[in-house]
Amino acid sequence: MTAASRAVRSPSRPLVWMHAPSVGEGLQARPVAHRLRALHPELQLAYTFFSPSAEQFAPSIGADITDYLPFDGRREADAMLDALQPTVLVFVKLDVWPMLVERATMRGIPVALLSATLAARSGRSGTSARLLLRDAYSALSGVGAIDQPNANRLLALGVRPEVLEVTGDTRFDQVWARAEGVDRQRPMLQSLASARATLVAGSTWPADEAVLLRAFSSFVRDGDAATRPRLIIAPHEPTAAHVAPILEWARVAGLSCTLLAQAESDTTAAQSDVIVVDRIGVLGDLYALADVAFVGGGFHPAGLHSVIEPAAFGVPVLFGPGHDMSREAGLLIAAGGARVVGDASETAAALREWLSERPACAVAGAAALALVQRELGATERSVRLVQRLLREQI
Repeated sequence: MTAASRAVRSPSRPLVWMHAPSVGEGLQARPVAHRLRALHPELQLAYTFFSPSAEQFAPSIGADITDYLPFDGRREADAMLDALQPTVLVFVKLDVWPMLVERATMRGIPVALLSATLAARSGRSGTSARLLLRDAYSALSGVGAIDQPNANRLLALGVRPEVLEVTGDTRFDQVWARAEGVDRQRPMLQSLASARATLVAGSTWPADEAVLLRAFSSFVRDGDAATRPRLIIAPHEPTAAHVAPILEWARVAGLSCTLLAQAESDTTAAQSDVIVVDRIGVLGDLYALADVAFVGGGFHPAGLHSVIEPAAFGVPVLFGPGHDMSREAGLLIAAGGARVVGDASETAAALREWLSERPACAVAGAAALALVQRELGATERSVRLVQRLLREQI
């Protein structure tokens, strides 16, 4: 904890300390932090993380104090608790720091776990992990699980039933708010608007592109050039080395292709068959243009990226077989708002059905949107859990 952070702490004000190790957990913490700030301006907020990838994300939380959390030793835990003097300590998703939990509870500080998740095949379900972590999970004063199956697994991990409730996954609220806030009149979206059916492929890796691009070529090959669908593709890492093979594929396939930067300033380029997104931070807006989405990671070891971002726009979603660790992917499949594709031929068939048969696409898109709307409300339920712990302390 830096001296500057210590100087910000006002001991006369209650403080909620939220810890989210990386960006994924931070995305779940952010809506809760923002809502707490809006409801309780008298509170101070501290936000800690562990992964370097979260350092640039951290300012978006809007906390009074932001810092790395050191390793989970007794001296380090006591030093953090002395500096922050938290009223409530909140962990997000699953990772709790046993020594920090122990030292906090010894001081009478309640510890909560929000958007709590334990995958069915998690290593924490093993006997050794349960023995090592059971005391920490049993010491928690409030736990909000994302759904009942996860709640049941958390009970087996040691969480006490009287402190456990199902509050939902705050990522749905986060994504919904982002989709609702998209300005469709912004120049980028206006320049890319088209009457042609649009496939938006987001966060793709080369392994995803090897399937998708072959499928897209097959699908559009025999179509009318004036009416055939177009592709907007946003690689996960839009480096020159990643983008170059996509540009070459389009050239060989006889498809007009341009970079997003050019499409924004050139009306002719904006109507290209393929638009390659050459920067990060805009994919969430581009899904607003989609009739169908393809989400990357399903053919890559890193795993599937967010499928609820396009679903929040009422867009049906395609992705590869590597989705078993994504709860929301399973929910979308069950609802009829998503489809798993195993190879290029299956992908081409799905594109043909959804991009050529507008009624079928509309039904699937409506199912995707309904699923997202059904899952809303986790932020308010999570905030109420934290508020209960605050009331017990103040």
